Amino acid sequence: MGKASQLTFGMTIVVAKQPYHVESAMKVTSKGSPFIKTKLRHLHTEKVIEKNFRPNQEIEEISLQEHTLEYLYPEEKNLVFLDLNSLDIVKVPNTVIGKQLAYLKEGTEVKGSCFGQEIYSIELPQFLELMVAGIDTAKSDEEMRLAVLETGAKLEIPPFIDVGDIIKVDTRTEEYIQRV
Repeated sequence: MGKASQLTFGMTIVVAKQPYHVESAMKVTSKGSPFIKTKLRHLHTEKVIEKNFRPNQEIEEISLQEHTLEYLYPEEKNLVFLDLNSLDIVKVPNTVIGKQLAYLKEGTEVKGSCFGQEIYSIELPQFLELMVAGIDTAKSDEEMRLAVLETGAKLEIPPFIDVGDIIKVDTRTEEYIQRV
């Protein structure tokens, strides 16, 4: 347990039995009593709320554990991973990974941040090597073309890339890097 006056960006705390990431914390002094104004992002829903705390108010800080997970397969509205530390099967809702789901393929190792038994975020490697499964040929040979990758993701590629080529993709910027 700590005091609200110790809140800083990056901390993870529990508010009303729910985990939140501190996006900002600022001490406000006005004519009345001072308070700590915060913006908190819910770890599961990603919803951002504003909450004020008294400086001496007790807060519960938690630490997220990082696990190395290997993606196995999709199952209904979940993704199934193998926890490489404990060898347990872990099911994670599709919504946790968000738009990066388009780059996830079997056997990909990811980092999962969890508290207790629940995974709150999945981080893909920054670069992945993926096969080009299809190309939109409607554009001329001199322009960038739209490629469909083996995972279903779509991104622009240079004209010299063909179906079956393996390319390196930056999963954070969703851009073509190079042919492998």
